Amino acid sequence: MEKKYFLIVVLLFFSCFSIFAHLPKSVVSDNEKTLSEVVVNGKSVKKEIETKGFAVNVIETQKVALQSVQTNELLDRTAGVRVRKSGGLGSATNYNLNGMSGNSVKIFIDGIPISTYGSSFSLNSIPPSLIERIEVYKGVIPAYLSDDALGGAINVVLKKGMRNNLTASVSYGSFNTQQANFNALFREKKTGFTVKSSGFYNYSDNDYEVWGKFVRNILPNGRYDYVRAKRFNDAYRSFGGQVEFGFTDVKWADQFYIGYNGSDAYNEIQHGTYMSIPYKGRTSESQAHVFSLNYRKKNFIARGLEFTLNGMHSRRKEVVTDTVPWNYNWYGEISLGLYGDPIVRPGGAQQGNPALNHIDRNVSTFRAGLNYDVHRNHRIILNHIFYTIDRTQQDFMRSAVERDFVGTRDLQKNITSLAYEMKAFEGKLTTNLFGKYYQQEIEKMDPALKDNVRVEERMKNRKEALGYGLAASYPVFPKILLLTSAERAVRMPSEGEVFGSPGENIVENIALRAEISNNLNVGVKAGPFLIDKHRFELSSSVFIRDTKDKIVQRINPRLNDAVQTDPYENLGKTKSNGFEAELNYAYGRNLNIMLNASKFNSVYNIQYDANGREYEYYNKQLPNEPFFTVNGTVQYALHNLIQKQSIINLFYNCGFVESFNTTWLELDDFKVPRQFIQDVGVSYLFPDKKFVVSFDAKNIFDRQAYDNFAVQKPGRAFYLKLNYIINSF
Repeated sequence: MEKKYFLIVVLLFFSCFSIFAHLPKSVVSDNEKTLSEVVVNGKSVKKEIETKGFAVNVIETQKVALQSVQTNELLDRTAGVRVRKSGGLGSATNYNLNGMSGNSVKIFIDGIPISTYGSSFSLNSIPPSLIERIEVYKGVIPAYLSDDALGGAINVVLKKGMRNNLTASVSYGSFNTQQANFNALFREKKTGFTVKSSGFYNYSDNDYEVWGKFVRNILPNGRYDYVRAKRFNDAYRSFGGQVEFGFTDVKWADQFYIGYNGSDAYNEIQHGTYMSIPYKGRTSESQAHVFSLNYRKKNFIARGLEFTLNGMHSRRKEVVTDTVPWNYNWYGEISLGLYGDPIVRPGGAQQGNPALNHIDRNVSTFRAGLNYDVHRNHRIILNHIFYTIDRTQQDFMRSAVERDFVGTRDLQKNITSLAYEMKAFEGKLTTNLFGKYYQQEIEKMDPALKDNVRVEERMKNRKEALGYGLAASYPVFPKILLLTSAERAVRMPSEGEVFGSPGENIVENIALRAEISNNLNVGVKAGPFLIDKHRFELSSSVFIRDTKDKIVQRINPRLNDAVQTDPYENLGKTKSNGFEAELNYAYGRNLNIMLNASKFNSVYNIQYDANGREYEYYNKQLPNEPFFTVNGTVQYALHNLIQKQSIINLFYNCGFVESFNTTWLELDDFKVPRQFIQDVGVSYLFPDKKFVVSFDAKNIFDRQAYDNFAVQKPGRAFYLKLNYIINSF
């Protein structure tokens, strides 16, 4: 079995390489010189982060920002990362990092949990052109990301350049997909007064074709008619903007901003957990208004002391509408019964009873941090984050009396982290020792009628836990770095898991317990090795995740259930171990090749029940988890081919996913087939370096692509994108 995977990796590598192996060499103009005798010593931000001992990848976006690429697509090409989407643009997304998935993986925007912003603002909404870099931590995360991330974290660092600049882009593509964004910054040199502004717009009909064993119409006689049809209730629209004003690089603050972020999203819901029953008329709408305060100052009060403060308060609204009573087939037609009568859905709506669900949330997040450099080789880091959410929910399809008996849900969370960083042996050995204290309180209020009197029944649930860990790195040779990290990680159940999420077909489960995982990573980074114009870099790591009370969405193999609303539940003990590897090769300024692979075995790890009987699923691979993936990327640059100082970039991306089961039942009906998806693209950078045109073709061979519960993603698609850049004005 392992030999088969090794051969697949090798074949993919050579297939990616061979496509551009015979492309012409670039033409270099006379004024472009290579100063081989100049050696610059020092670490880039990417190198600095990746050599601290954590299992982390830093993704830089400068080149891919010119393509028609989503941020989630960029993440999906990273070693050990699998982005799981339930369809096209705007669909529900979760992230798998080396076998840990769902809410075990936390998403941050500049160190702030993205949950503060609401569902209308997500990684679907942030284009790579607005991002400086993405930090992907696997298994063990540093103390400054003060949140209960069990399986890792993705921290998106937005652009913060102090030069006056403006970037804007617009793109159009298949399925009526339209996207636009801009980012601007102005700073007045004399006073330091700074204004930052950005905005985005996304729209898609998502009417791509679907086919296969899950796309079937039920005939009046009860038989299945397997069809090829277009999705018809899957449109998505989101727009939003952010403005911040304040002062930068002044005596009393390095950064001081007061800001507002607003976003709005509309999403049609095509089906439940599985694709077996199409919906029509079920939609969700959401809005968020976020107010923020950000302050950062180095040498605060004392030399070597850095203080940061982030405060955010958001008001979020969500409306889930489901009032259409009819049953529909995959052609968007009302299904007819044996006698030609329209079939009414059980309950009278697409997902159960008719609903006009209004969910209001008030969310506040405050984070404070102190970094103190005791000595140039010794640093102490203290961080605290406070998170609170007040949630109310009303279904306006119910009577006024029924609405008076709807409860409230509140959640509060505090996480304190303390870390000590040390460098020894002339800075070669880097260590990071940290501890984290977690506290969460859930309050549930449900009205009840006792002796004809309305009373409020309350329940409080308080959880506390302690986590700790260590990360270290040491160069055993000048170009070979060993890294290791270990952590006892804790994750409290999230608001959506505990209280449910109607827009994502999830019902509440107040009894969820916290996840606890012992995580270990051991890795090596080698390079860069330079041979003439050739440059090689290699990284590899092995990992173990030993988890108790893993929180997963309940698996329901009954594809034709009228109501597909599955709650989250604790799975008991699970164990995941595996490896990942990445190879980067560059030839001069022209050719860049990247190949990575990730393989893990994530299994149920309880052998016997309370009566001594062996569990049927003991040591079996967890369902609905892709366990072997390979990604390859090739980029070739042609300089001065059409115009002097112009650059043509050719792109090729390929991704392989091994077949996996979506339920415990090892049947073909519940198996996702093997996938090999390929994309190509080209971009043209004009000589003035201000205007870029790019064209991308995704899934060029129109293969079926799947992620969550065998829900099909888009097939072949084409996109054209225009970028405009002004670096200073």
